[in-house]
Amino acid sequence: MLRAFAAVAEELHFTRAAARLYVAQQALSRDIRRLERELGAELFVRTTRQVSLTADGERLLPYARRVLEAHDDLAAAFADPAARPLFVDLNTDGMAAARVLARARELAPACELMARFESGLTWAAGEILAGRLDVSFGRAAGLDPAVRARLGVQPVRYEPMAVLLPAAHPLAAHESVALADLAGETVYAGAGNPRTGEWTDLARLLFAEWGIELAPPVPLAVGVAEFQRVMAKSRRPVLCVVDFPPIPGTVVRPLVRPVPVSPLLLVWRRGLRHPGLDALREAAARLGSEEGWLVRPGGSWLPRPDAALMLGTD
Repeated sequence: MLRAFAAVAEELHFTRAAARLYVAQQALSRDIRRLERELGAELFVRTTRQVSLTADGERLLPYARRVLEAHDDLAAAFADPAARPLFVDLNTDGMAAARVLARARELAPACELMARFESGLTWAAGEILAGRLDVSFGRAAGLDPAVRARLGVQPVRYEPMAVLLPAAHPLAAHESVALADLAGETVYAGAGNPRTGEWTDLARLLFAEWGIELAPPVPLAVGVAEFQRVMAKSRRPVLCVVDFPPIPGTVVRPLVRPVPVSPLLLVWRRGLRHPGLDALREAAARLGSEEGWLVRPGGSWLPRPDAALMLGTD
């Protein structure tokens, strides 16, 4: 209605104003009458020869122009989703998610894809639904079903799991570690960290089958230096994936017999439209094809709900 008013106020002619707005003159007149009723004021003096603004119409015009200008600015800001950054949580740098992001930046150089490191999909999913993050990676089957239902997902990789060992640990001398060799060991898997509940849940399922003890909670270590310090103090193995970044004084050994895999998925808020998301999805698909990321190792261990989600049959 304000746009109709502004057009008539500027043209001082209903026919020309209707043509300018590409609407019927009757519809334009109806909008003006509705606006006058809502404001309780007559806005135009109409005669058979001319149209002119009343005092109330003159008073309204600058307000209407400011509102319409703000509306146009708002529409322009959201007309191109690429105009805003896309916030992408990698959980931890230097792993598969970082490679997906790097490839997406190559595919969509005009988009600003901003990396974040929230260290756990349980936390990141809440941030996504709150609008503070756009995309994350992780084990979506471990999320609360009510949260999961509001998220879109795309399988990225069956990540072989590993164990991070202090260099002095007896198993560190092995090239790989059989799950049976960890029986009786106490292994840290993020217990007590509210950000990584989905990872701890996966570890609990795995450990229960091979008699591995889940390490109790420790203070949350933020940053590589703090993580290294806490680990050196506890001297306990840590469950991780094969691409886990190296830490001085430790070794990463793949787990075998069988190979347990962590299901890595790309996760975003349902309804999100952004060319950066399109680029991330394309990057994940291309890397998956090139690297064989979506070929599950034969005889590998993976809980049934995770396997169904990775196959799109959940």
